[in-house]
Amino acid sequence: MQVTRIDSAQQYEAPEHDAMACLRLQGKEATSTHSMWVGLSHLLPGGHTSLKASPQEKIYVVISGQVTITNGNEVVTLGPLDSCVLAPNEPRALENRTNQPATILLAMEETAKSL
Repeated sequence: MQVTRIDSAQQYEAPEHDAMACLRLQGKEATSTHSMWVGLSHLLPGGHTSLKASPQEKIYVVISGQVTITNGNEVVTLGPLDSCVLAPNEPRALENRTNQPATILLAMEETAKSL
């Protein structure tokens, strides 16, 4: 068993993420998980990412606040404990359009699946 306590979770920088603080909870440099990794992000009011696709499947779970997510065609606002999945190569942009901070949990494949 590998435990990551929130007090010792390491921050990481994510490209094209503005006004966001990101913590690695599992996988990558945090633990020896090989198939996925989990991060926790705090989005300040106005915090956002660019609209970008990656080959990994992603699951987002809003822990607190509200986060608006778009794939370029659909726009949805998620509240506490709402979640969504984005398919491999599906673009996404996240934005906190409120005046309150938001927290989101991300679970993502470590690498793209071989087809």
